[in-house]
Amino acid sequence: MTALVIAEHDNASLKGSTLNTITAAAACGGDVHVLVAGANCGAAAEAASRIAGVSKVLVADAPHFADGLAENVAEQALAIASSYSHILAPATAYGKNILPRVAARLDVGQISEITKVASPDTFERPIYAGNAIATVQSADAVKVITVRTTGFDAAATGGSAAVETITAAADSGKSAFVSREVAKSDRPELTAAKVIVSGGRGMGSGDNFKILEPLADKLGAAMGASRAAVDAGFVPNDWQVGQTGKIVAPQLYIAVGISGAIQHLAGMKDSKTIVAINKDPEAPIFSVADYGIVGDLFELVPQLVNELG
Repeated sequence: MTALVIAEHDNASLKGSTLNTITAAAACGGDVHVLVAGANCGAAAEAASRIAGVSKVLVADAPHFADGLAENVAEQALAIASSYSHILAPATAYGKNILPRVAARLDVGQISEITKVASPDTFERPIYAGNAIATVQSADAVKVITVRTTGFDAAATGGSAAVETITAAADSGKSAFVSREVAKSDRPELTAAKVIVSGGRGMGSGDNFKILEPLADKLGAAMGASRAAVDAGFVPNDWQVGQTGKIVAPQLYIAVGISGAIQHLAGMKDSKTIVAINKDPEAPIFSVADYGIVGDLFELVPQLVNELG
């Protein structure tokens, strides 16, 4: 029994989501192999070989893998799928784009966003916006799985896996990379941040989000938002935390002016410590908060910044 992890990377280094996925793969039992499909991706493959628990790294290096097009990476995974009992990828935009193609071609059911491995064929995953946990048992010969990264610790370094170059699958010709617009920020990436300061509809406007910046600066935090704030045009889409946004589990999550709709709670309730600031004492956010402050955020946030020195 061997599990294959499809690595998410930028050709130079692994994304943190890959480390969580490797932990999930190890919990399935047996060996763990990592597929690094990229262009000039030797550095990413070397990084994968140093992850504890990885026994082999498979490198498919070709120009058409440079931008991680799902059609091409899926073909590469399918080319070697017969050797594996489990195929896993992170439940990020990258993994969610690739694995459904793999599952469909293998004619198996995908098991999405697992948060626990109960046994090699049984997994737990949240349903109903995280209000219930489903235990799913699969009888498929190959288990195709996306991993909710907040459910697993990141795998440690300290390994020394063999690195093997494999024949690259041909370019599928079904898609082509056109362009990428990358949001630039000096703040930590939202899904990897240890501290997040989020604002909601209660902020009132996009300009008012500037009130949160000194707090985020003091804490070295990423900034996030509820869907209501994003839909209102206060902040960019990539700030959205929630069921239809990014799933996060930082050490500290500060929710400011966020009422706590079920979809938002689904994206952040696994945070280690949650602090909520809201003028409504009945706001649902207080049901998951470790610390709650009822009051006017426009007064409380500057006070909090001053207290932090």
